[in-house]
Amino acid sequence: MHDITSENSILSRKIRMIQIKIFSLLVVTFVLFVQPTISLGESLTIGFKNLKSIPSDNLLIIDTRSKIKYLLGHIPKAIHLGKWQDFTQEVKGVRGLLIKDPKFIIDKFNSYGIHPKKHIVIYGDPDDPWRTDGRFFWMFERFGFNQVTIYEGGLKNWKKSGGKMEFGRGQALAKPLLTAADIRLNDEVSAEQQWILERLDSQTLAIIDNRTLDEYLGAMPYGSPRGGHIPNAVHIYWPDFFLPSGHMKSKTELLNILTRFNITYEKEVVVYCTGGVRSAMAYFVLRHLGFKVRNYDGSWWDWSQNPNLPIELS
Repeated sequence: MHDITSENSILSRKIRMIQIKIFSLLVVTFVLFVQPTISLGESLTIGFKNLKSIPSDNLLIIDTRSKIKYLLGHIPKAIHLGKWQDFTQEVKGVRGLLIKDPKFIIDKFNSYGIHPKKHIVIYGDPDDPWRTDGRFFWMFERFGFNQVTIYEGGLKNWKKSGGKMEFGRGQALAKPLLTAADIRLNDEVSAEQQWILERLDSQTLAIIDNRTLDEYLGAMPYGSPRGGHIPNAVHIYWPDFFLPSGHMKSKTELLNILTRFNITYEKEVVVYCTGGVRSAMAYFVLRHLGFKVRNYDGSWWDWSQNPNLPIELS
């Protein structure tokens, strides 16, 4: 006798196998072609609840505001490292260049108990027109630290969330000793003059000027010897990535901004400003989104100093 039930069962299994193959193909296609999501960089920001959950012996909070603002109130146990300029040097008239000497780094960080094994949380002032918390974030990544986050919204957001305040110089912290072996400079997050020059016409490199539009078009408010911008650089003013609260805009809004300038995940990105401070906030945003990005710490102070380098004014 012909077993229809058996035939139906075999047919059902075949249909299921075809469905599984189609689904698997769709999954592979999705993995290959979908853009990275903001979840790739979620660890680069931290909020009130998550900050409170980090064990105190594994946490180091850095206040990047002015010293007077720090003394008048800061997140408990936060330390003040000084100004971003304290970690820079002037070379042949070029300001803003990060000091990469391991001995300097070790001496400076050991005074504050800073170590790569700790989770570094940085916060600043959302109203600061330079947002130096971005520069400190990039600096730590340049020094090879890989547990670095920014507390979004700064101290205002901390107080709004019900966080307590500490006043004065703060408490003394344990000081684990940093050694030369702990400092592993990360060249992948930094761009230099010659590196950019060799890739100016590359279709896989995007250059973003994060200064004001006036500066991009030639204004020189910070003592540069020449005005203009690096050839092929597009202009995206760094605050355009942020809300007035100091929080980043949504992933969709951020990608829309970048897409308007044909900046995609297939390209490596270089950001710059005057001395690599404002652009460091753009670096942070692009890192958060999952882009491969470098901050040019010499920036326009460096590029404009060399008369042999090309510039554009429009």
